[in-house]
Amino acid sequence: METGTSAVLILIDNDFDDMELMYPRLRLQEAGYQVIVSGLKANELYHGRHGYPCRSDQWIFDVHEPYFRGVICPGGMAAASLRREEKIKGLLAQFHHSGKLIASICTGGWIPISAGVYRGVHATGSLEIKDDLINAGVIFKDAPVVIDRHFVSSRKAEDLPAFMKAVLEVLAIQPVASQATHDKEATLAAK
Repeated sequence: METGTSAVLILIDNDFDDMELMYPRLRLQEAGYQVIVSGLKANELYHGRHGYPCRSDQWIFDVHEPYFRGVICPGGMAAASLRREEKIKGLLAQFHHSGKLIASICTGGWIPISAGVYRGVHATGSLEIKDDLINAGVIFKDAPVVIDRHFVSSRKAEDLPAFMKAVLEVLAIQPVASQATHDKEATLAAK
């Protein structure tokens, strides 16, 4: 699937939190962003913990950071399996290095923890993973949403309105790479 400078990545696996994936997906689409849902299989029908289905658009191994404005890490037990994938941890490290949006909600914070990008970051998450966040070096805040540079985090599905407002604010202030930059990076990657 072709992506552009207005694309945002959402990670998926079975047992994702239905609201924490669907609400951001729809809000981003309403705001004019291309949303790519990516998991360990392309065109796979995944099921949320409440039974809602969502089909992946792209295989995670075909995802390349330069073509995205940011990544959203929904909660649910999907985050526990996604955090173990080296490709996903590497992508988050690239997003961090590029100063692009890394947004997590609820247990989705496990993914940036495992990617090693949360040390010294002000963030929040589910109280279920509070100790994990603190042990990873997060400066924990118990708040509906926390923004720290290109990081956005929230505690639970009830915080989604504040979470998405913050996500859209961070995306709006991020510089958009030119298509020439993407073409150059694609050429270099092909060599």
